[in-house]
Amino acid sequence: MKRLPIGISDFRRVIKDNNYFIDKSLIIQELINSNAQVTLLPRPRRFGKTLNLSMLRYFFENREDNQELFRGLKIYKTDEFKEHIGKYPVIFLSFKDIKQKDFESSYNKLYSLIRREFMRHYKEIDVESLDFLDKLEYLNILEGKATQQSVEDSLSLLSKLLFQKCNQQVVILIDEYDTPIHASYIHGYYNEFIEFIRNLLSGAFKDNDFLYRGVITGILRVSRESIFSGLNNIATYSIVDYEYSNKFGFTINETRQILTDFELANKYNEVSDSYNGYEIGEETIFNPWSIINFIADKRHRLLPYWANTSSNELLKHLINISSLSFKKSLEQWLKGNSIRSEIDSNIVFSEIEKNDKNIYSLLFFSGYLKCINKELVNKTYYCDLTIPNKEVHYIFRNIISSWLNESFRDDRLKVLLNALLSGNIKLFERLFSEFVLETLSFYDANRKNEEAVYHAFLLGILINLSDYEVISNRETCLGRVDIILLHKEDKNKLAIIMELKTIDEFEEETKEKALDKALKQIEKNRYEIEVKKRGYNNILKMGVVFDGKRVWVKR
Repeated sequence: MKRLPIGISDFRRVIKDNNYFIDKSLIIQELINSNAQVTLLPRPRRFGKTLNLSMLRYFFENREDNQELFRGLKIYKTDEFKEHIGKYPVIFLSFKDIKQKDFESSYNKLYSLIRREFMRHYKEIDVESLDFLDKLEYLNILEGKATQQSVEDSLSLLSKLLFQKCNQQVVILIDEYDTPIHASYIHGYYNEFIEFIRNLLSGAFKDNDFLYRGVITGILRVSRESIFSGLNNIATYSIVDYEYSNKFGFTINETRQILTDFELANKYNEVSDSYNGYEIGEETIFNPWSIINFIADKRHRLLPYWANTSSNELLKHLINISSLSFKKSLEQWLKGNSIRSEIDSNIVFSEIEKNDKNIYSLLFFSGYLKCINKELVNKTYYCDLTIPNKEVHYIFRNIISSWLNESFRDDRLKVLLNALLSGNIKLFERLFSEFVLETLSFYDANRKNEEAVYHAFLLGILINLSDYEVISNRETCLGRVDIILLHKEDKNKLAIIMELKTIDEFEEETKEKALDKALKQIEKNRYEIEVKKRGYNNILKMGVVFDGKRVWVKR
């Protein structure tokens, strides 16, 4: 049985070491036959972008004979293989590790990548034979003496020199081009960095007579106006398009095949619930990183492998700056519902905060949301967006929980939860009120009648109770209960029923009336019957009333 290439993104190493490989080689044929000279392929992280670009590099590159790497793959039997294998000089850069917190550090790290690529081509270019100015520019880049303008023009220079020496147009491959853009946006140097990266990519791809094909991967298509300005030779195929739809991630058949090959075919339905859910073109796509990690795990646990590959810092930032309306959408998603939104594939980071549509779009293209129904209206896509699977549901819930833990850096969160579970309502009320006040900026708690926001807030706290089942918005008896807490093993532990209310100012409702209404609703709808059916008899019924910055609790 072959080994799984976890964390291995070098195509030659995958093949030479006899690792398991899902054959995506026909992406080469599709690129060669495309009318586009430059192709941008945005996909969520860990969907095989780097491995695919590595495969393209070994296919096109003329530095050595790599035909044996492709023997047995689908591309091997095509006419394109014979005509194009090993024919082109290749420039290959991956920006995936450029995540610095300031412009200078990002610039220096990217410059270092370019210097290494120049060094890789040093012998074949024969620097000593170059004319004076080209030689000077080349050596300045190698020695770290180049100006920023020279660095911005470096890929254009390198492609020209490779063409002159090889008498063949070049292939330029850039992996995860938008990783440093995300970092620049989060850390506040976006405008400075976007100008640099725009000039660098324009030099590589705009009016470059020495270019055969360019391929760029990333998570997003950053707006044409801000980064691909003037590039009329670029085609973008995102997750809403049919082209290349099965070239990243695992299709249903590929997922079934790999599970069968590792004697786990009976786990397909469980795997589907946890890692399925991405609709790309007409294909249903599984998250490949999670699939191979699930198989590699000796106990085959359905863990959130994709969630653990990133700090999800961008997601955290986006939800933090979002509107109250978006936070209500977050509550709907956590309940399993969908939200309809326009989807804009041209992300302009400077405008993300101005419209929820931009945040919905970014989360969709990043893989945090899926489209369950798509409609094209006047050249604009409208999608019904929902959380794709259990793994991403965990990410959303865990991010809320982590924020709350950050807000309570001392032991107050533990004290708050212990107060709740022991029935110490007054202590719970005081600490919970402090909690709402301290996280006010995120939850917009000064807005009235927004019960869903408080509901999401409270769920974020309760996720810390790993020994308890948290039931939320479930139909029971005569109504829909807000929250029920049940210990997973000990039925003698206190079971808690919560009804959440906000004060109705129009009716001039007092906190006492609102609390009484909450408790009466628990009695009227007979929620405790559901709890008793489960074998719990030690039951605490409590009303929780919110009014802006204040919280009151009554049992």
